[in-house]
Amino acid sequence: MTTGHVSSSRRSTITLNPLHMVRDLWAHRDLIFQFTKREIEGRYKGSYLGLLWSFITPLIMLLVYTFVFGIVFKARWPHERGGDSLAEFALVMFAGLMPFLAFAEPVGRAAGIITNVPNFVKKVVFPLQILPVAVVGAALYHVGIGLFITICASLLVHGSLPWTCILAPLSLLPLVLLGLGVTWLIASLGVYLRDVGYIVGVVLQVLNFATPIFYPLTAIPEPYRAWMILNPLTSMIDLVRGHLIIGTVGDPLIWITAYGYGLMAAVLGYVWFMITRKGFADVL
Repeated sequence: MTTGHVSSSRRSTITLNPLHMVRDLWAHRDLIFQFTKREIEGRYKGSYLGLLWSFITPLIMLLVYTFVFGIVFKARWPHERGGDSLAEFALVMFAGLMPFLAFAEPVGRAAGIITNVPNFVKKVVFPLQILPVAVVGAALYHVGIGLFITICASLLVHGSLPWTCILAPLSLLPLVLLGLGVTWLIASLGVYLRDVGYIVGVVLQVLNFATPIFYPLTAIPEPYRAWMILNPLTSMIDLVRGHLIIGTVGDPLIWITAYGYGLMAAVLGYVWFMITRKGFADVL
């Protein structure tokens, strides 16, 4: 085997190594921070209220969804901490919606992440793999504010928080990893297939209602419930909601499955992106 073949094989092995992904992102942590900050500030650039919109938007979402599902459709959640009141429904529903947005927001923007910055691809030696990470980081910032509002509302309704709320960052992590992996994948596909963005939009709309966010899993008829459980978002969102509002730790098998899905998606998405990025310049 020639030296060139050995070098090529070694590069492939390093790329496929999950630790290489971690080392790569850590090496570019300053750039990731700067681009995440730019993503957050860019969204509100030129507005009078600026970053205050990051607090106003989730509050408006909470009110609208509570009115539509809680008042118009009179939906209620099974008895948890505070009964089946409208306030309880709003809390449990919003505690599921915010984690979903940690996945849906970056995935929904993924198709245009690379195509919107052709100069980075063509003219500059730039670590393109950090751009999806910055988008996920910006989404996580907004979701964090939404979850903070949920916690404050829970304190007002219940007067206390379950001790399991300290586990929420751990249960949110696999959801972030899943979103990051899918974002890497779609960001790459969006360069070669411009219709991907439209397909992703439709799929996210379906997932929004095919994931138990506005209703409990027990409300699904038994023959269909098994299909809902196959959706990895179901168990991940239930974990976060259980920690923040309900006070449940979660079955160990659900933890293992959630982290398994998240880590696998992140590694495979990163590997796919790093392999396919070689052709970005030719297409753009």
